[in-house]
Amino acid sequence: MQSLIIAFAMYSRIPMPRADWNDKNMRYAFCWFPVIGLVIGLVTGAVFYILTEWQVGSVFRGVCLTAVPLWITGGIHLDGFMDTTDARSSYGDREKKLMILKDSHVGAFAVIGCGIYMMLSVGAWSEIDADGIRIMIMAFVLERALSGLAAVNFKGARKDGMLTAFREPARKRMVTVVLVTEAIAVACVMCYLWLPGGVLCCIGALLMFSFYYKIAMKEFGGTTGDLAGWFLQNCELVMLFLTVCSKYLFASI
Repeated sequence: MQSLIIAFAMYSRIPMPRADWNDKNMRYAFCWFPVIGLVIGLVTGAVFYILTEWQVGSVFRGVCLTAVPLWITGGIHLDGFMDTTDARSSYGDREKKLMILKDSHVGAFAVIGCGIYMMLSVGAWSEIDADGIRIMIMAFVLERALSGLAAVNFKGARKDGMLTAFREPARKRMVTVVLVTEAIAVACVMCYLWLPGGVLCCIGALLMFSFYYKIAMKEFGGTTGDLAGWFLQNCELVMLFLTVCSKYLFASI
């Protein structure tokens, strides 16, 4: 339970009781990361059904659905997305990119990247339907299971930082088994809820996971907390777009 509290306290704005942030309590924190995704998914689904019942416009609904994950997480993953966008856009060497990740200032490319991301997200969420929202509720869980797997198994780009603080005390084998089990379970649920959309989203998530590994190792020499946020936001957008595409490609199934 201490690990659960620490995971929610770190990766969400949901009020949590006080917990001691020591190695013992942090060893299983990543196991609870997908549960945060489930909470986000359920709240997102509830907002969708409420706004649909109220018959609000699709654009307003898209804005609200885009805002829900950011409100619950406090934007911690979007911050990583922006920092990584800045670093990759510099086209500098590995050391320069890592230096940009640590810089607290916001660059022009981060703002541009965030603006484009928000527009794409609002547009895609405005197109979501009942079948799609059920898939996306589970997608929030899947992307965090994959992110946790990367955190404990990918090489770290540096020896300090928040991701390292969570990775070092983690029981790697046990955490990996739990996260793989969670990822497989939620993938099966997605396919059960809507086979075409579920399969397409799972494939997209795995491809994004592979791309994440390639970028992290090639450009940064390993992963960081900012890169983890970059992956999470991109994986979410990829699955969202694939869910919307499924709506038109497999409308009759």
